[in-house]
Amino acid sequence: MSLIISDLSKRYGEVAVFSGVSMSVARGEFVAIVGESGVGKSTLLNCMAGLDHWNSGSVTLDGLDLGGLSDNQSARLRREKTGFVFQAFHVLPHLDVAQNVALPLLLLGQPDDVRVQAMLEAVGLAGLGLRLPQQLSGGQLQRVAIARALVHRPSLLLADEPTGNLDPATATKVMDVLIAQTREHSASLVLVTHSEAAATRADRVLQLSSTGCVERAQSIASR
Repeated sequence: MSLIISDLSKRYGEVAVFSGVSMSVARGEFVAIVGESGVGKSTLLNCMAGLDHWNSGSVTLDGLDLGGLSDNQSARLRREKTGFVFQAFHVLPHLDVAQNVALPLLLLGQPDDVRVQAMLEAVGLAGLGLRLPQQLSGGQLQRVAIARALVHRPSLLLADEPTGNLDPATATKVMDVLIAQTREHSASLVLVTHSEAAATRADRVLQLSSTGCVERAQSIASR
């Protein structure tokens, strides 16, 4: 898997969000993106997933130019190659934990209860598959979201402030699970975060501004 972004610019009407953003993510690499509020970090993540359109530049995933895909092709690519973890969890309240985790497989027409149970065990939720989301803690809900994002074995995992609603101790545990699972599945991980503790665990940290994206110095001891 390779993700390459070249000279990307995004604006809403006459309002520029960012411009001149270029970056790449190699297979199995963990990249954190940091920056001030309102600079477009979540928008950039949405562009990587083909969820948002941009005004100029390109986003290429595994050699495919996302800007040249139809809506149906883009949706199919997301289902097959991309996983998304949100700050607000986005689990469906009327489905139990196992059903929530199984959704990506069902969308691909590949139901696999064994894989679902294995993912629940991997994220520390073994035996909780029949519980409803409202019966879980915030940290447990985020683990459900991680399991759901990885169950179809995507090559690229995108995480948007996944620890933002969690206390520091729980946030650390969730990051432990997120990193361990992406490493185990050889997925690339792009994390948008305001958390310095989370960012310093990345292989590389990129600082996003309105005029581009630059790599920040990262000490080995901080990872």
